[in-house]
Amino acid sequence: MRITITGRNIELTDGLKGAVEEKLSKLEKYFTPDTDVYVTLSVEKERQKIEVTIPVKGHIIRSEQVSNDMYVSIDLVEEVIERQLRKYRTKLVAKKQTAEAYFQPEFIEAEDDTDEAIKIVRTKKFGMKPMYPEDACIQMELSGHDFFVFRNAETDEVNVVYKRKGNTFGLIEPEC
Repeated sequence: MRITITGRNIELTDGLKGAVEEKLSKLEKYFTPDTDVYVTLSVEKERQKIEVTIPVKGHIIRSEQVSNDMYVSIDLVEEVIERQLRKYRTKLVAKKQTAEAYFQPEFIEAEDDTDEAIKIVRTKKFGMKPMYPEDACIQMELSGHDFFVFRNAETDEVNVVYKRKGNTFGLIEPEC
């Protein structure tokens, strides 16, 4: 793989380049050596963003990840691309298309060992006594979760409060 790294509003240090190359080198098992990978690192205020683009056979495998830490964004982008590649392989095999020019034969012929179906692994039941949205926010904080489902005392409808960036909260109400 040929990795091309560019930066916008960020100095490309050897540490950043090394982290990108180390993470993306895990993808070499999927691609042929002449595959191009384009990486753009950028910083906008608090947002540390990485964009990875891999053009293959008329398609583009792309992922964009944003976090407060560039190294976290780099870790996340590699996982997303691997997941996209497994889906793409399944699609190629289903359509009996050839992609040997871009992918390693072992990758194309490998059995799909991960099931992408949605699996519910835990169910919770709880009583929903009526409360006001402000009280629901307090309960959410006490529970340590990012959201809280409750019955609104004013409307008697099921609502959700959730945490937003900047230490603010959001409220989701059903449309009547």
